[in-house]
Parts: sequence; structure tokens; C-alpha cells
Amino acid sequence: MTSAMSEVLNQNEVDALLAAVDAGNVAQDEADHGHVVTSRPKPDGSHVEIQPYDFKRPERVSKDQIRSLESLHDGFSRNFGAALSGFLRTIMEVKVANIEQMTFSEFTHSLPNPTCFNLLRCSPLDGNMCLEISPLIIYPVIDRLLGGSNADLFIPQRAPTAIELRLVSKIIDRGLRALEEAWSAVIETQFELEDTESNPQLVQIVPPNEVVVVVGFELKMGSRVGTMSLCIPYNVIEPVMEKLSSQAWGAYNRSHNDPLLRRRVADQLDAATVTVTSVLAESTIKMSELLNLQVGDVVLTEKPASAPLTLAIEGKRKYIGHLGQFHDNRAFKVARTYRAKDRV
Repeated sequence: MTSAMSEVLNQNEVDALLAAVDAGNVAQDEADHGHVVTSRPKPDGSHVEIQPYDFKRPERVSKDQIRSLESLHDGFSRNFGAALSGFLRTIMEVKVANIEQMTFSEFTHSLPNPTCFNLLRCSPLDGNMCLEISPLIIYPVIDRLLGGSNADLFIPQRAPTAIELRLVSKIIDRGLRALEEAWSAVIETQFELEDTESNPQLVQIVPPNEVVVVVGFELKMGSRVGTMSLCIPYNVIEPVMEKLSSQAWGAYNRSHNDPLLRRRVADQLDAATVTVTSVLAESTIKMSELLNLQVGDVVLTEKPASAPLTLAIEGKRKYIGHLGQFHDNRAFKVARTYRAKDRV
């Protein structure tokens, strides 16, 4: 019998353990997550810990994968906020508020009714994701698109109308493009809006006890604050779960080279201006000599006139060369790059 099998309790041991618990003879302490941990002595004097396990809420996503999903959607929130700010012509802040795993029924029961509940298709992955946006922020956004001021806006307790859904779809489209860009770090996928529902209880994309990862966002536009939730069923992302490990995520960040990003940065740098200076010589004088300096005085240095000079860019020494003249202008001819050991 293996050591793993030797720790399995037989019926007599189970009965003895239950009797000891009822009699208060078994030590109990609080586990790290608030669960009660019981222990029983073994013949060799050590103890075996027994922790409860909730089969209704299995932990199928590791902490490393949760952190990877959080990092992934941090990038999504920044891109989505920038896209909404440009579209609405006002500052829209989007940030990740929390991320946790739960059952699908717990997720749907935590949502208000009515709300803006959107069903997303994410090919080539099988299944659907859900994007829920709170009415507390979706109606101010609609009011902004229609030219309102949001000053005395009343949040109606009803389902969105057909016209309002058309306006919401413009917001969703920008969110889907930001999701595609963020998820391209893991898999090239295409998000599409499949359906919109106001009552989340009517949507059953997975069994009620299926594990889902819910990423909660906070959206802020001026004085208006609302929430947004992205529900990701485990069976949808199961094929790419290995890519969400911290090692794979770190390797991606190190090796990823975005040509579009490089081109954008280069275009911005082309228009940037920098200050270029050349140090002719350095010397020391007394304070009394500095105070008595007059126009025409000569300050002597130990540096020969033919010695090379240092060219500094924004105060940082970069090149070694010589002063000269080019087309009646003072010029600096670069001879080589500046080295740390140089004393020029």
C-alpha cells in the first residue's frame, strides 16, 4: 500500500473521528481562508489535517492564472478607457476593481434587474462570455451621446429601448476591439456581440454550478460612477489556461515586439526637441576672482585649444568630437561616442 493510500480513513476511523469531534476531544483551528481544520493523531505521533472542500465551488483557476488574467485586463481597461474618452469627448476612467471565481448562478444572482447584459461570441474559443454594464453608468453615457449634461439625470428602472441599445452597441464595439487587443497576448480571437438581454436570469450559457471567472471594473465619467463585469466561463478558456501561467505571461512580455507601437513611439520622438550643449573646458577660480570678473578678462584653463570636446544631450554626455565651422555656423564634428572612462 502506498503512503498516499495509507492516509485514507476506514469506516471505524471515521466513526471514531466523528465521536471525538462531538465529545470536543479533537483540536480545531482556523485555516488561512477561514475554513475549520481538524486533525487526528497518527501512530507515529504526527497529525493529519482534514480540511473541508466545497464541491459546489471548486477552485479550478490557480492564483497565478488569476494574476495573469488581472494583468491582461489591466491593459484592456486602459485601452477601453482611452477609446471611450475619445468617443465621448470627455474623460472616462476604467480600472480593474476585483477578480474572483464563482459559480455562474452566483454571478447572475449578484446582478441587478434590469441591467445591460451582453452575450459575446469569442471565436475560435467555444462558448460565450458575458459583459454586464451597470445602468448607473450606461444611462449617463447615453445621455452624453445625446447631448445631455448629466447634471440632473434620472436613472430609469426599465430595460433599454431600441434606440438606447443602438447607442450602447457603439460602446460595446469599442470594448470588443480593446478585448481583442488584450487577449491577443494569449490567443488571436475575435469578439462579436451576439445578443443583449436586460434580465440576466434569462441567460444560461453554462450550467448554474459551472465555475466562471468574473472580472469587475469600475467606470467613472465625471461625478458618475458605475460598474462593469466580464464573466469568463472556465470551459471557454480551458484550452488556453496553460498560456495564462505566470511563466508564459512573463515570457510573452519579454519577447513581444509590437511594430505598430514602435512606429507610433518613433513618430512621436521625431517631433521631440532636445537641448545640445558642448563643454569647452572646466576650471576653478576663487570667489573673489569671480566677483571681480569684467568684460574682456581671460580665464585660463589647462585644456589645450586643440583637445577634443564633449557633446552633451539634455545634460548627459554622449559624444566626443571637435568644434568647427560649417557654412558660417559653429559646428561640432562627432568623432566617437562618449565612454564612462573618458575624462574629456
